[in-house]
Amino acid sequence: MSGTGKSTAIAALGRRGFGAVDTDSPTWSRWAPTADGGEGEWLWRDDPIRRLLTARHERPLYVSGCVSNQGRFYDLFDAIVLLSAPVEVVLDRVATRTTNDYGKAPADRDRIVSHLGWVEPLLRATCTHEIDATRPLAEVVAALTAIGRDATTSRP
Repeated sequence: MSGTGKSTAIAALGRRGFGAVDTDSPTWSRWAPTADGGEGEWLWRDDPIRRLLTARHERPLYVSGCVSNQGRFYDLFDAIVLLSAPVEVVLDRVATRTTNDYGKAPADRDRIVSHLGWVEPLLRATCTHEIDATRPLAEVVAALTAIGRDATTSRP
């Protein structure tokens, strides 16, 4: 979900030497019209994401993003993690971040609140782990690292 710290956490994992991919870029995602003719949405690009997820990786690979077609790729992940935070925290973070303008406009903020109401429960129902993203970054990264370590050691 926007403002939960996905980009911050993925960057921290990358600095620690893990494979870390933020899919909020045209390399991995594309803007597409919705089937109902709505305003459109970000979707993962099938081929690049599939290549990324099926490649051999020496260490755990962490992928961040939140797009409507991500469920199509869940079988390629060892773990699905939801970073969550209360709406007040999320709105404060998007209002003060300097890396991304999304969330600054009133319409963006309304969309974020709406998504927290109906998208987050769907994500919660399909995730394998949930992390309280109000925890300090070091704790969030430690929790993610532990999940990656556990997933790697349980793989056949």
